[in-house]
Amino acid sequence: MGRTDVHGTVADGFEQVREEFAVVVAEQDGQAGAQLTAYVHGRRVVDLWAGDEVSGDTLTGVYSSTKGAATLVTALLVQEGDLDLEEPVARCWPEFAAAGKDAVTLRDVLSHRSGVIGVDGGLAAAELADDRVIARRLAGQRPYWRPGSAYGYGGFVSFALVNEVIRRVTGRSLQQVYDERIRTPYGLDLYLGLPEAEEQRFRPIQWWTATPEQEAAFWANVPGPHSILGVGYGLNSTPPLDQVAFVNTRAVRANGQASAGGVGSARGLAGLYAAAVWGINGQPPLLKPDTVAEFTQLHSVGGDLVRGDQGNYALGFQAKGLRYAFLSANAFGHDGSAGSEAFADPRSGIAFGYTRRRFGFGWSYPEHDRLTAAVHRAATC
Repeated sequence: MGRTDVHGTVADGFEQVREEFAVVVAEQDGQAGAQLTAYVHGRRVVDLWAGDEVSGDTLTGVYSSTKGAATLVTALLVQEGDLDLEEPVARCWPEFAAAGKDAVTLRDVLSHRSGVIGVDGGLAAAELADDRVIARRLAGQRPYWRPGSAYGYGGFVSFALVNEVIRRVTGRSLQQVYDERIRTPYGLDLYLGLPEAEEQRFRPIQWWTATPEQEAAFWANVPGPHSILGVGYGLNSTPPLDQVAFVNTRAVRANGQASAGGVGSARGLAGLYAAAVWGINGQPPLLKPDTVAEFTQLHSVGGDLVRGDQGNYALGFQAKGLRYAFLSANAFGHDGSAGSEAFADPRSGIAFGYTRRRFGFGWSYPEHDRLTAAVHRAATC
């Protein structure tokens, strides 16, 4: 176990969170770095970081935690009457009706029940950098299961569909709405489209560390590239998608691909959820209570055809009350492949954000349970 200095501040009563974070980064040997931020009822109570070349305002790739920001855009537009969850996607996007998708609704897409998780033959990394290209490829694809009959996670493509609906209905991209309505007015350090001027703050994601024997044993048990899991994670392309290179590519960061191309900090992730429910920086909450209730209601539970027992979704968001039993039933958020985690718990008032720069071996992040529990204990004692 190494030792890494922890920087930042905690409010009175949250000292145990700092102690737990110090243990976590020491176990990771600290060099790659991590950040942790938490709010309680809109007040920032934890702001910590550690690791080489990492500060509180360091930015890195957050992968599918991007989906939380993309869902918040969608919820805001539903709240304002611009989008209808029950309307078939093909009504505003006729090309999407091909191959039996004519009845697929926006609610189906957001709850991962559309069956559209990729394309036969895969999507090249350059195609996956751009939501518009992804949408064109998905429009003609036959679903991988009958829409509505089951659910499965479309890790790199699902919000390209949502983005296309938003673009056709409003004339604006999801990224434009996010930047104008959410990121800029709330001062969030979470970008769906990183400006060139902010590039100096970006630190690349690193692959996990493992012995050759561990690597061989792990990859020997991974499902095939043309399995449901393989399609859902882009392994059916030639070559298979390199997840590390994906967010470390400038085109992905610049476009802010809505499923997994976001760039941010723990401050940005926690601030996103605090802004959604309680408001921050003198701004009011983004969502009304009825909208929060709609988007945090359980929609897809039980076996996920792609992720297995790691599924469980509300509407666009992951159902965090099922992930962490100490949270309330309508806690909601989204994690990301390299270990980022973010959520809000409307009942306890917690908004949580965590980033790390190095993948955990086998996509395993046991520190999530420890850090979230520490924040919850401090906030509710």
